[in-house]
Amino acid sequence: MRTLVARVGRVAAVMSVQVLVLSVLAFAIGGCDSLRLAPSEQQKQNAWLHNRTAAAAAETARAEPASQELQALTQLSELQSRAFTSYCGLPQEYPAADTPQQILSQANYQLADAALAQSGERPDPWQVADSALDLGIGIAGLLGGVGGTRIVTFLREARIKSQALQEIVQGNELFKQQNADQVAAFKAAQDQQSPETRQLVAAMKG
Repeated sequence: MRTLVARVGRVAAVMSVQVLVLSVLAFAIGGCDSLRLAPSEQQKQNAWLHNRTAAAAAETARAEPASQELQALTQLSELQSRAFTSYCGLPQEYPAADTPQQILSQANYQLADAALAQSGERPDPWQVADSALDLGIGIAGLLGGVGGTRIVTFLREARIKSQALQEIVQGNELFKQQNADQVAAFKAAQDQQSPETRQLVAAMKG
């Protein structure tokens, strides 16, 4: 009975590794836009500063006094900006933002520009896929046994195929860059690809 339970537990663990790794792979090749980098320190500072800017704007609108509509808009903006700070997390260091003059410093404009540029960055889907495969191979190796050996073999083959696909896609892109006059003919030659293949290659190109 114990042997049966152990076998069932090992099979379940192997299946969990397969599902985990394949889920990450599917997520990785789903397109660059589906992946996000963790917020950087600059993005956290900018999110926190956005809340301080919105709060200062709301205070100024009340003090002037501005129209009821403008006051309501600035109050709503301050409330909405709290979500940005909560999502990004608090920074390790806080920009000077005690007064409107400090908030409007040139350094904070530069910080906003840097955070905006970083927000468009995406991780390389090839690296995500390779990392997922390496993680799965490592976990499966720890499981051991016949099931662990099978999953390691499966994942190693998947990594080889992933690397081959990467080389094909990169080679195609290099060919099109170096042979601009052949791009139309090249695309025509790819018309025989299945929709699934086209979608996969397009996603991997990011």
